[in-house]
Amino acid sequence: MNHPTDSTASTAVSEQQTAIEERLIRIVQQSFADCEDPRLKFLMQELVAHLHAFVRSTRLTEAEWNTAIEFLTEVGHITDDRRQEFILLSDVLGLSMQTINVNNEAYEDATEATVFGPFFVDDAPRIELGGDVAGGAAGQPCWVEGTVRDTDGRPVPNARIEVWEADDDGFYDVQYDDDRVCGRAHLYSDEDGGYRFWCLTPTPYPIPHDGPVGRMLAATGRSPMRASHLHFMVSAPELRTLVTHIFVSGDELLASDTVFGVKKSLVKDFVEQSPGTPTPDGRDLGDHTWARADFDIVLAPADS
Repeated sequence: MNHPTDSTASTAVSEQQTAIEERLIRIVQQSFADCEDPRLKFLMQELVAHLHAFVRSTRLTEAEWNTAIEFLTEVGHITDDRRQEFILLSDVLGLSMQTINVNNEAYEDATEATVFGPFFVDDAPRIELGGDVAGGAAGQPCWVEGTVRDTDGRPVPNARIEVWEADDDGFYDVQYDDDRVCGRAHLYSDEDGGYRFWCLTPTPYPIPHDGPVGRMLAATGRSPMRASHLHFMVSAPELRTLVTHIFVSGDELLASDTVFGVKKSLVKDFVEQSPGTPTPDGRDLGDHTWARADFDIVLAPADS
């Protein structure tokens, strides 16, 4: 059998060589035959099949294989408890987004999910309804409000809503060295499913690109920029936990988000308000502009 080829691959593989390669695949897959966990056995055998298929279809050279090993080693070395380069790699290859798609199947009018990203932190401070997620981070104030309901239209009271975002300089709090906590918080919906808070108007920023993933993007002519967004994670009993963003309508990066996270349904209007425009809660912003956005959240059943 001949493998698909292009201008960078060899033109043909002999039947004798094909038999050698296919025999190895069968041997490696069979090595997992005694695995007692059927799901793990299936995953390992499928992984072998797909990895070997890549090597064979590209006719991967030993030099290229060594380069890949060096690259993955460097990804591991730069990863620590504050920076997850493997998640960045998964993100920029679209693997994170595809995993999200597979595990969050479309269900009626449930809000669509998108990538988790590498900057979520447990135990973000709690704010009350109408509180400020920004926590002193720099940026334009933004009022966000909406409701949480299920796909039958019923309000979801006491839903936990985690929110996190970058500041106006394009950094999350964990990217600083001073242990600041800002641009993240959690709150709970009220008895009618309503929620509201102050945050910062999202702005574009680059993913960390001073490491191996950044060099890979540069070598392949890709931008590290993410479209402007605000992260949400929403959970409630008996409902599917939602991890998503909302994106800023009109952002020129919506079509080229480097982690492929944009979905049309998640693009929202962030409407800028003139200085002196009354705020929903009476907050005095002096002569500064501010923005507001609406985001109604619909949670699918946990078993959907």
